Amino acid sequence: MALLIAILLAVFLLPWPWSGVAVVAAAVWETLTALAGVWYSRRGRPRVGVESLIGASAEVVEPCRPLGRVRVAGEIWRARCEQGAAAGERVRVRAVDGLTLIVEPPR
Repeated sequence: MALLIAILLAVFLLPWPWSGVAVVAAAVWETLTALAGVWYSRRGRPRVGVESLIGASAEVVEPCRPLGRVRVAGEIWRARCEQGAAAGERVRVRAVDGLTLIVEPPR
């Protein structure tokens, strides 16, 4: 957007030496903005799938003694909690075993 505005200024409003300066400055700005966007988008490893569930907080929907169900990020999963957890309690996902989440009470 800055490059387009600089070109329009250079063509219609600015005298010769300043029109070139405006276009070069806008091109540098656009390049730096694009590079910053690429850097920002690649700064962390994407977390998708099962690995995004580990460490997440969950709400117990069906009592886990030791098997039950929990809600994680709006989805209901089968869960196993060796310590037991009542409905409405918050638990933390420790691991995933197939389609069953291994959960534990938070510390």
